[in-house]
This record gives sequence, structure tokens and C-alpha cells, in this order.
Amino acid sequence: MFIFAMMASCGPASETNDPEPPIAEKRPKELVMHGDTRIDNYYWMRDRDDPEVIEYLHAENAYLEAAMAHTEDLQERLFEEMKARIPQDDQSAPFYENGYYYYTRYEEGQEYPIYCRKQGSLDAEEEIILDVNELAEDHPYYRVGSYDISLDNRWMAFTADTVGRRQYTILIKDLATGDIRETGISQAGGDVSWAADNKTFFYTAIEPETLRYYRIYRYNITDETAPELVYEEEDDTYYYIGVSRSKDNRYMTITANATLSNEIWILEADRPQDDFRVFQPRERALRYRVWSYNGKFYVLTNDQAENWRLMETSEDATGKQHWREIIAHRPDVLLENIDVFDDYLVVQERERGLRQIQVINKVTQESHYVDFDEEAYTANIGVNREMSTPVLRFNYTSLTTPMTSYDYHMETREQTLVKQQEVLGSFDPEDYETRRYYAKARDGVEVPVTLVYREGISRDGSNPLLLYAYGSYGSSADPRFNRNAISLLDRGFVYAIAHVRGGQELGRHWYEDGKLLNKKNTFNDFIDCAEFLVKEGYTAPERLFAFGGSAGGLLMGAVINDRPELFQGVIAGVPFVDVVTTMLDESIPLTTAEYDEWGNPNDPEYYHYMLSYSPYDNVTEQDYPNLLVTSGLHDSQVQYWEPTKWVAKLRDYHTGDQKMLLYTNMEAGHGGASGRFQRLREQARQYAFLLDLAESQ
Repeated sequence: MFIFAMMASCGPASETNDPEPPIAEKRPKELVMHGDTRIDNYYWMRDRDDPEVIEYLHAENAYLEAAMAHTEDLQERLFEEMKARIPQDDQSAPFYENGYYYYTRYEEGQEYPIYCRKQGSLDAEEEIILDVNELAEDHPYYRVGSYDISLDNRWMAFTADTVGRRQYTILIKDLATGDIRETGISQAGGDVSWAADNKTFFYTAIEPETLRYYRIYRYNITDETAPELVYEEEDDTYYYIGVSRSKDNRYMTITANATLSNEIWILEADRPQDDFRVFQPRERALRYRVWSYNGKFYVLTNDQAENWRLMETSEDATGKQHWREIIAHRPDVLLENIDVFDDYLVVQERERGLRQIQVINKVTQESHYVDFDEEAYTANIGVNREMSTPVLRFNYTSLTTPMTSYDYHMETREQTLVKQQEVLGSFDPEDYETRRYYAKARDGVEVPVTLVYREGISRDGSNPLLLYAYGSYGSSADPRFNRNAISLLDRGFVYAIAHVRGGQELGRHWYEDGKLLNKKNTFNDFIDCAEFLVKEGYTAPERLFAFGGSAGGLLMGAVINDRPELFQGVIAGVPFVDVVTTMLDESIPLTTAEYDEWGNPNDPEYYHYMLSYSPYDNVTEQDYPNLLVTSGLHDSQVQYWEPTKWVAKLRDYHTGDQKMLLYTNMEAGHGGASGRFQRLREQARQYAFLLDLAESQ
């Protein structure tokens, strides 16, 4: 049982007594490993079918509402102003594929996108191919995972999730008649892709218990037979199995991914009943990607190349012994991605934390780079479905530049604006300034830090500052525009991104230096960046806030255990905080696949290292910062009980009077609410938490 007491009405904290948080009953459970005995008082919270657990989660949500009741007006103002910046009839940049222009749009007041296309010209009549608002009418959560259109433009296959746990069903729409029919396929992954015969599609399936993507099925829409299994991954460290059709429509491709390795299988798209064949057999620490073109494959690989290199090989001889180098490895440049056209090869690179786009003429071998002017920005290759065009679609954004799509003529170098994210209201990018610094970490390494703030701030330590980082899986935290953040910037906040080790901003070594037995570099980098910003006068500890989600939530947990006095408040979104217990439980989704990221705790060396930083295991008696933790009951990536247990334990050990708040979305998973306005409500709550604390200082 748990105790829950709350005042009947709540005004500002200074006027009434604060509500009392729920206090979870301790039910000690011994966890024994490598001679260690750990006591977990809240292990019982793992049972999502236990009514007492659900009651406790509701009590936590009620406590949060009571504790933040005095911010309700602020939350409403934040919601309305963020909503007011969004054109309610917004539309994406259209892309051309197989005779049609495709785009998504929204209608005023509606939560979900409408998928559309126009034949041949943007002036043609619009065809609505899928209205997600209609599909979502009877569901509190609804998400279309992916869709694919058959090459005859007749059939649409799409995946739908109504819970938020990435367990999809597959539906088919006849675009000629508008009829949608069920396939009976459930427990599907996110991928679905048509073969060239216009009646067969391939899809991924997930293991119901672990939610590992582990099978590929073939399904023919013209007969009544059950889906046919064509691939099964037996190695449970290979956590994601995907299927797609190549850009030139010649091949179906299965990719099996582990953290450090992958393997690709191919099949001619016009022969979907044949068997897939392996492209290059898997090897430990070998990764590669392939692009089909005109009887050969381009191969992007880390084979003998930490920062990757580009190769090519004949479609009849795909093993790596036949690969021939096109672009050599460079120790200071990470080769991230490519795109293939008839006359051009486009290469996406990363150097000193910033992306570059190189255009190579395949005939003359002449090359040039697309020009970008800002000190810190993000650019990437966009959606390019046609090979015969000389026009490249790329995307560009920065902390002051809304997401912008350009069409770039690769021969004339002319650049055409296609679509820029619209920001309604009085937003002017000239009112804001962005900077890139390099903070020296305790071991001498320079860590990039990117900032944005409203012009005219003083560097006297008086500014509230929100510092964000992720720092895992080689995922780079690039500077991107966020129109919601204007609500913080216009209220005096500085927003900063610490590009800590564990990401891939400075190349593959940046990732390797922040994983496994180097994981503590991620935490130290974040603390050192925070201290750098204090030293530079951008903020002070009593005005400093931090945010991270998922693996970034692990970062938040480790940091507040180590340096709680450095931060006034912290937001931890769906945080991975119970590291050791989770990594020891192979029944939890994704666990075994994570061994190459965090280590296998069955090995004593990794067990003791993980135990030394696991946030849940290192909670101690001290004053912690104010804390807002978010969770999703149906989360398949970080199970809801991790943040729930963590908050309960923090309350038990916390020696101060700072707030410890937990919000669990009872109808969603890892990504939170599915509707665009529902998500704004969650954002408004988080911003109100920060602003309330900042105003109280």
C-alpha cells in the first residue's frame, strides 16, 4: 500500500501548505550478482497488471497536478502562445516520386496529419490518401508508423499503433476506390515495403515479449494465404531487422542490425517469390550500407575505416573482397551518408561537429561543397526519390533558422527555397544570437557547446539557462530550430546544447569515448560544460537547469547524484535510470541488444562499472535539485517502472525540500502523446516547471 495526502485546494506555495507526495510502501527484494547483494525496495512496481501499481501512478499524477496547480494559468498561456506560432493548416515540403508529388498537411483544430498527393504537377487536384484524424477518432493514441505505395500507384500499405508500444497492425488502402481493409497482421514492426509486382509486400514482425524486430514476412494481397516467413534472426543481439526497396526499385533489402555490426540480404524486387541472398556475411564490428545503381552497388562501410569510407562493387560480386575504394577514410572527417543520382554522387560529411554536403560529378569527378554561413547549424540530405534529376533536396536549420528545405541544382549551383517552417507571430531571427564554444573537459578534451539567447543579455550570471544533452548510441545532438523554445528565450532563458562524448559530433571516436567502460566521460563532459557556462557568466548554479531524455535521462540521473548543487532544476524525460537491474533482465525489450552500448553485466568488470554510475543504485542522502520526471505506461524502450522506482527512492533519501514530481502518460509510450496539441500540453507543463523555479530565485 501507499499513503497519499493532498490539500483540498492549492494556490501558490507561499500561501498554502504544499501537498504531500504519495509514499510508496517498501517491499525489500534481494538482488544478488557477483557476490553483491542489493536491496530493491520498489521492485514490486514492475507489475503493470497490478491494480495497486496503476493506482500509485494515478496518485503520482494527482500529486503533480496539485503541486503545480499554482502554474495552471502559466501553463495555459504557454500552451496558447506555442499553439499560436503554429500554422494550423501547415503543410510539409512536397517531394516527387513515380509520377506524383507527396506531402502531408494539417487542418485547423485537428491533431493528426493528412497524407496527400498530386499527379504530375503541384497545380493538379489533391488526392487524400490517408486522413489519420478519421482513423484516430476512437483511440486516445494513434500513430502511423510508416507507409509505402505500390509501383503502379494503386495500393497503400501502412502500419498503425494504437497504444504507443510500437506493436503495429498493417492495413491496406485501395487508392482507386478509397476502401481500407484489414490484413489480420498484428505484432508488426514499423517497416512495410512493396515489391515490384504490385501485389506482394514485405514487413517486419516483432517478438511479443521482448519487442525485438526479428522476422521478415512476405504477404500477397491477391490470395487468402497466411503471411510467409522469409527471414528470422536468431541472434538476440541483433535488435532491429528492417526491410525496404532500393531507390532504383531494383532490389528488396533486409538489414539486420546490432550495435556494432550488421548484415544485409538482397532480392530482385521483380522476383518477390525468390529467396533473399546475403550481400556480405556479418562480422564482428563490421558495419555497411548499400545503394544500388546501374549494375553495381555503392557501399558505405567502416571496414578498416573508423570514420567510414565509400566503396563500390558489382551486383554479381558483393562480398567485401570485391569492394573497390571510391572515397578514402579521413581521420578528421566522418562520412555519414550518401545519395545516388544518374550524374551525381552526394556525400554528407561531418567535420569538427558540423555537417557538410559534398556534390561529386560522376562523369568529370569534379566536386564542390554547398555553402553554409552560420557558426552552428544542421544540414542533411533530404528526400530524393528520383535518380534522373540534377536537383538535390536538402534541409537546413539552426537554433535561429527554422527548418528549411531547398532544391539545389547540382550543375548550376542555384538554390531554390521550397519550404521554410513558418513561425506565426512576431518572431524575428535577428532578435536572437547563437554561439559555438569549446569547453575544456577535466581530461583536456574540448567539448562543443552551442548556445542561443535573445540579443542584449548580460553575462553577469543572472540568466536562467537550460542545458540539454543526450550522449549515447552515437546519436549527435545537432543544433535545430525549436519554435516552442521561443517561450523560454523571450522570458530571458539561454538555451544550450552540450555535445558530450557518446554522441558522434566529432567522429566515431567521440562515440567510442562515451560508451562501455568510458561512459563516465559523458557525465563528466556535461558537468564540465555546465561549469564552463557558469564561469563565462551566462548563468549561475541557482539559475541553471538541465534536461535530457531516455539515455539522456540516464545522464540527468548520474549528474544529479554527482553534483546536485550545480543545478536548480532538472527535467528527466522517460529516463533510463535503473541500469544494472534492467541490463540483467533479458526478458525486457532491447536488453541483450544493448550489451555493446553499456556492457554485459554478467561480466563482473562491466557489472561493477555500471553499478558505479547507475542513477537508481547511487541515490544517496543529500539535497537534490527540483526534479520533474516523465514516463509512459506503454513505453517499450524505457519501462515505466524505472522512473517510477527512481522517484520513490529519491524521495526516501532526499534531505531537502525541493520538489520531486513524476508524470506518467497512461495512454502513451516512449514518445509521449501522439497528437500535435496534446504534445504541446506536455511541453507547456515542463516549461512552467522551469519558469516557476526561475521566477522564485
